[in-house]
Amino acid sequence: MRRTPRSLSVVVGAFVALLAVSCAEEPAGVDSLAPGDLTPSLSQAGVDVSDQYLVLFGGRQSNFAKKVEKLGGEVEYSHRIGFAVVSGLSDAAAARLAGDDAVKEFLRDDSFELDPLFDADAVEFVGDVVESPTDPTDASRYPRQWNMRAIDADEAWAAGRFGSSNVTLAILDTGIDYTYPDLVGLVDLSRSVSFSETDDFYVNLFFPGRHLITDIYFHGTHVASTAVSNSYITAGVTTQTTLMGVKVCDVFNRCFFSDVIEGFLYAVDNGADVINMSLGGYFAKNEYPGLVGFINKVFNYANSKGVTVVVSAGNAEADLDHDGNSFKTYCYAPNTICVSATAPAAGAGVNGPWTDVDAPAPYTNYGRSAINVAAPGGESIVNSAGWVWAACSQTSLVIPICQTGIYIVGASGTSMAAPHVSGLASLLVEDVGRRPGRIKTLIQQTADDLGQRGTDPFYGKGRINVGAAVN
Repeated sequence: MRRTPRSLSVVVGAFVALLAVSCAEEPAGVDSLAPGDLTPSLSQAGVDVSDQYLVLFGGRQSNFAKKVEKLGGEVEYSHRIGFAVVSGLSDAAAARLAGDDAVKEFLRDDSFELDPLFDADAVEFVGDVVESPTDPTDASRYPRQWNMRAIDADEAWAAGRFGSSNVTLAILDTGIDYTYPDLVGLVDLSRSVSFSETDDFYVNLFFPGRHLITDIYFHGTHVASTAVSNSYITAGVTTQTTLMGVKVCDVFNRCFFSDVIEGFLYAVDNGADVINMSLGGYFAKNEYPGLVGFINKVFNYANSKGVTVVVSAGNAEADLDHDGNSFKTYCYAPNTICVSATAPAAGAGVNGPWTDVDAPAPYTNYGRSAINVAAPGGESIVNSAGWVWAACSQTSLVIPICQTGIYIVGASGTSMAAPHVSGLASLLVEDVGRRPGRIKTLIQQTADDLGQRGTDPFYGKGRINVGAAVN
């Protein structure tokens, strides 16, 4: 896999931004690495900080690589749909290339941030591991998983619906800790890949010998184990679906546009049936006038290949019906299932009961034109009772205590909501095949209609019901 040169922001600033994924997810408040802990290492990494550009073609690309080379640059990546990434160009050379007749859009690469929050009570050590893949309700921490009960996942399990290894769910995120008990044996490492040059360096530095997909942040592991889990510790929506890790975000909380697009195309071309994107992507349309075209192109390509794409709605409390110049989420992209977040409204103790598990989460984006369905995203209430609990990566540099044993981490956000829907979509692939439109319709038709009748700005067609959808 190529290692993409890219512009890196100042490390100290980037790591400060780390405290600032499209979620309000909150891993626990243990001491994380200070900027100085990583700065010397990164300076030794020899990272190429050349400018990088995204190219969308509008015509035949005759001798494009030679043109780039003649201008002093290099084609780092290209795809047959008419997309390329180039690097090493001066501003003058970039301007000349942008004027080429074959080039429709030409944009400087940039990144967006995941947005975690931290809570000191949201990490918990796990003692004995209970093996229960045929009955996820026996998972040791299942009693606190209000989220799985809210979507009637237990009804699907009771009907023998645990997923199939013949169905692949790609997690576009910060990687996956494939050695964690709830994930061991579920991740297809032969098809998992990292597009993050920065993370590759740190994995080799701190965890030599590990597959580059290992998660040194925490986010992707939590997302993956919510959708698919061996259910020893926390239950996932399915227990047997195959996971493909596609790392497109790094330990500094950055997701570069080029990495996301390349990772997305990789997943489509390498057998993903469902893609989960628990990441946002805010930008001003007038500042990146051609980027929407890039995004629409790749999402339409996925749909043409029969891939279902599930995206998180984002946590800006934004009205997506009236968002003007802002592109805050991939909900705006075509052929997606856009997921908002629900949370318990009140509770009493870690294991409940709660008076209402279907309240809109206070952070979730909303809008009738954007939201398709809702799913549990969680919220910190009553001693962290309202978190969505799942695996904590044992290679996390951000939550280092998780390196010392088996821990679960509580988190909240639309990032947590999306994998519930991705797990359900993976089950429906077994029933109807690679038919994204049909899968979306089934998920919406079987959702529990909440809020306003029909399409609600917060719930869309309703909060998903896994039991109803598969039965």
